Amino acid sequence: FKLGCFGGSDYFGTSDEPIILGGCGILGVGVWLSVTQGNFATLSSSLPSLSAANLLIAVGTIIMVIGCLGCVGAVKESRPLLLTFFILLLLIFFLEILSIMLFFIYQDEIDHYAQKDLKKGLQLFGTEGNVGLTNAWMIVQTDFRCCGVTNHTDWFEVYNASRVPDSCCLEYSDNCGLDNPGTWWTAPCYERVKDWLNENLVALWIFALCTALTQILGLVFSMTMFCQAVKVETFYA
Repeated sequence: FKLGCFGGSDYFGTSDEPIILGGCGILGVGVWLSVTQGNFATLSSSLPSLSAANLLIAVGTIIMVIGCLGCVGAVKESRPLLLTFFILLLLIFFLEILSIMLFFIYQDEIDHYAQKDLKKGLQLFGTEGNVGLTNAWMIVQTDFRCCGVTNHTDWFEVYNASRVPDSCCLEYSDNCGLDNPGTWWTAPCYERVKDWLNENLVALWIFALCTALTQILGLVFSMTMFCQAVKVETFYA
């Protein structure tokens, strides 16, 4: 029998097809973000290229390439391609598990480093060549109704004065960041974003489980096809 990614009477679909479709979807979202939200970049000063758009484009491209590799291997019943697809998918699967484990083990250290890096990034706010970072902070503070990384006083070190960006104001207006602190958001942005992630934790876990299931199916079907190809070659030999 044949395991392919295109369906039809001679094939029954493998998980290569959803892998490719998933990669196309992720790549499409990344391109859309890059075109429509080009100025919305990273908040990190250490990783200026790690924007949401760039990350999605990279991940989507990798997934598409691996999925196509599995499809071509299945259609042509090529053992080298099937084995390469299996090894790459298995490597990605283990890296994902390892990343999740390390995240939970070193969560406190990651929190400390992230806050330190974000505070360092505040120093670049409004400076030449950092439009993306500036816009990112404005959007985050406006949408999450927060100010600064740990509190609004983080901005005092940036301005060397008791002022904050206008995006920290309860009611936005030009130079409102110079007014009384009673008119500013005081909630820390880092905690607000973490709270938002915790509120959507169920959706994130469902997405992770669906992704893991698709990868496991890809591993099972690719190895099944590989073994079948070996049996056929041995039979005709």
